[in-house]
Amino acid sequence: MTASASTAPAPEARRGLLIILSSPSGAGKSTLARRLMAWDPSIRFSVSATTRPPRPGEQDGREYHFRTREQFEAMVAAGEMLEHAEVFGNLYGSPRAPVEEAMARGQDTLFDIDWQGGQQIRQAMRDDVVSIFLLPPSIAELERRLRSRGQDSDAVIRGRMAKSEAEISHWAEYDYVLVNRDLDACEADLRTILTAERLRRIRRPGLADFVRQLNAEFEGRR
Repeated sequence: MTASASTAPAPEARRGLLIILSSPSGAGKSTLARRLMAWDPSIRFSVSATTRPPRPGEQDGREYHFRTREQFEAMVAAGEMLEHAEVFGNLYGSPRAPVEEAMARGQDTLFDIDWQGGQQIRQAMRDDVVSIFLLPPSIAELERRLRSRGQDSDAVIRGRMAKSEAEISHWAEYDYVLVNRDLDACEADLRTILTAERLRRIRRPGLADFVRQLNAEFEGRR
C-alpha cells in the first residue's frame, strides 16, 4: 500500500548553513551581521572560545567560552575546533559541537571571522559553508568610516588600514563579494544570498525521500 503524500518527508527540511562574513575593519561587517540576525532571529552567532581572561561584565558562554590554554589545546588535539588561531598571545577558536548541533536542527550559524579562520572552516565543512566578503566603495571611504567612530588614535587607524590591504587581497577566496556602498542595499543582497543558499539541493536531505514518495504515487496510479 502506497503511503499518502501527507506522510512523505517535508521537502523543505534542510541542514543548517555556516555563514562566513568577512571584511576589513570599517567595511560594515558588524552592522550587517546584526541586521541579518534581526531579519531572521533563528540565525545564531558563533560564540568563540578563548584563553584570554574574562573582562568585567563578560560571562562564560555569552561573549566567549573561556578556557585555559591546556583546555583549549586539548580541544584542538581532539578535533573539537573548526578553526583556531593565536592573537597577541591568546588562543581563539570556534568550537565544533554547537555548530554541528545547530546544523542538525536546520539552524544557521554566523561567523564574524577573518580569511584565515574562514579558510579553516571551509576545509572542515566544505558543503555546508557560504562565504561572503564585504568591500568598501573606496579606500578613502574606508578611512573616513574608521575615523568617524572617534575611538582610535591615528596610529591605530594606520595599523587598521595596513591590515585592510592584506585582508582585501583575499577577496577571490570567497563565494560572494559585495561592495558596501549602501547598508540597505547590501543587506538586501545578503538576504538574497542566504535565501538562495538555503534552497540548494545538497542542503535539503528531505528532497530525495520526497521524490521517491512522488514516484511511488505514480506507481500506485498505474
